Amino acid sequence: MGRIKTTPIKRTALKLYRDNSKAFKKTFEENKPIVEKCLDTDSKKFVNIISGYVTRLAKKQPL
Repeated sequence: MGRIKTTPIKRTALKLYRDNSKAFKKTFEENKPIVEKCLDTDSKKFVNIISGYVTRLAKKQPL
């Protein structure tokens, strides 16, 4: 069983993925710096959760 993501997490991740879909890869380690660059937040936890969800989207919806 996985952890359920909240609506702000999903909304932010989907927006980032739609805007930068070609930049995101299929691994968390490659996506984390991209998310850090796109978001201006100091929360490491928020960046990690968004990066994980974007990675999931990249694996699920290949372009």
